[in-house]
Amino acid sequence: MVAPVKSVWAALDLPRMLVAAFAVVFVFSFFVNLLILTSPVYMMQVFDRVLVTGQDETLFYLTLIALICLVGLGVFDAVRAQLLTRIGTHLEHTLRSRLLTLTISHARLDSNRRLRLTDDLTTIRGYLGGGAVVPMLDAPWAPLFILVIGFMHVWLGVFALVSAIVLFTLAVLNDRLSRNLFRQASAQQQVATEFASAAVANADVIHAMGMQDAISRRYHASVDQMTRASQQAADRSSLLTSISKAIRIAVQVGIMGIGAYLVTKAELTAGGMIAGSIILGRALAPIEQSIGSWRVFVQAKDAYDRIRRFLLDVPEADERIALPDIKGRLDIDKVAFRIPGTTNVVLQRVAFSLEPGTALALIGPSASGKSSLCRLIVGSWAPTAGNVRLDGADVMSLRPQDTAAAIGYLPQSVELFSGTVKQNIARLGEPDDAAIVAAARAAGCHDMILGLEDGYETDLGPQGLFLSGGQRQRIGLARALYGNPSLIVLDEPNANLDQEGEAALIQAIADVKARGATVIIVSHRMSILQPVDKIAILRDGVLEKFGDRDEVLNELNPRQKQAPKEEKPQQIFSMQAHASIGQPKRPAE
Repeated sequence: MVAPVKSVWAALDLPRMLVAAFAVVFVFSFFVNLLILTSPVYMMQVFDRVLVTGQDETLFYLTLIALICLVGLGVFDAVRAQLLTRIGTHLEHTLRSRLLTLTISHARLDSNRRLRLTDDLTTIRGYLGGGAVVPMLDAPWAPLFILVIGFMHVWLGVFALVSAIVLFTLAVLNDRLSRNLFRQASAQQQVATEFASAAVANADVIHAMGMQDAISRRYHASVDQMTRASQQAADRSSLLTSISKAIRIAVQVGIMGIGAYLVTKAELTAGGMIAGSIILGRALAPIEQSIGSWRVFVQAKDAYDRIRRFLLDVPEADERIALPDIKGRLDIDKVAFRIPGTTNVVLQRVAFSLEPGTALALIGPSASGKSSLCRLIVGSWAPTAGNVRLDGADVMSLRPQDTAAAIGYLPQSVELFSGTVKQNIARLGEPDDAAIVAAARAAGCHDMILGLEDGYETDLGPQGLFLSGGQRQRIGLARALYGNPSLIVLDEPNANLDQEGEAALIQAIADVKARGATVIIVSHRMSILQPVDKIAILRDGVLEKFGDRDEVLNELNPRQKQAPKEEKPQQIFSMQAHASIGQPKRPAE
């Protein structure tokens, strides 16, 4: 029998830890609620003993005992609050970095699905550290107070029990009527937030093309949907909250009236009447407060459930063997790729191999699958079928340490991180100054970096927004070359480069080939083919041609076989341009 795969959730053993932690919290909640009886018991004793007997000594000792109990109440309540905060902190330390790593890995398997589990973790921590959790911890002790009231007089106990059942019913009704609406509002809020973030990120495009009004209308429509669901849920919740508040006040009046009647019948003391009213108010208060804080509870519970479901689906990572000396042999074995959740096939059974020290130009019309193949080669996406192997190992199974040492990648859209130039080139790892400068020189951007305000220590700001497109691309190239990786994939590396930058790029490709690295380049410029050994042509996700550069060029332009070698790149790009005329437009890769 095959042993079941252990999930990350099971490996973390969080349920056992949370049960143990909340068991301690409930113990402290018991003492907190028990000591809350101090005030009504003290009042009852003063009315029934001190005022009747006039004993100052009794009053002194009663007051002393009450003060000691109230100090204990403050201590237990403070410790309970600190325990809740520490539970949230422990979850933060245990899960935050792990969730970020796992969601990044998950994006390779499903690039269309966005997970915001770190936001969910913030929601849980905020709930545990806030006041909304307290009514949920105190409400289970309501039977204790009802039992105390019942000991005073059976009719007071019955009245208290019925009152608690009525308020509990309102709490359940509030959950039934508002839970789905709160969830809809939360989902719509996420959509609106994502849209607003995208609008801010593309502010230059919006202003340049006068899209402000259209953006505003679209955002307003999204916010309207969120507001309607939120308003409807809030209206229902506030109505039930108001009803519960009115009922609780009526209950206070009712128990006082019943107590007064029992006092006139000599079945209850005046102190017992007042104490019963105070204790019942304390018993019902958490139930009423739970109705008002229900939305926060629902959000926290849903956030916890999302994290739990995700981690249950993620198998615990096996200890992978280290592959520290990867040479760069690349094997693409019948790779196919379909966009998850759709029938859109981007690549179909692509297969070829490259030996170390080989440079390949990957060309073809727009939307032919070039960028998608690049992402599969570096392991950013998982193929639907087939394998991408580096020195015989599946790139999806490589350890992050080995991937960092073996692969350099320059995506079509270069994204830099907040931090310095040095930190970005070093891939946010421990910087090696010599390797950073060597990578910058290889990318031809060393002098450009020295010309920045603080050189390599220049803070780039969010996503490198302070740099031009060409500067970002050259720093991105330096990042790809950092550490002398054995496989380098460059997707449109010269899209934003001037003539000087392109010359440096061509020299960099020649240099990494000379040291034995495998290079794959996607480009629409003819000059980039000069250092290339092989050409692969993709069209509609199918590998049409693959072979030595000169052979492929001669097949495409047989009449130009005698042409000088340096003219042949022009032929292939000219032919590609003609071939793409009239081609139907397809979604961006």
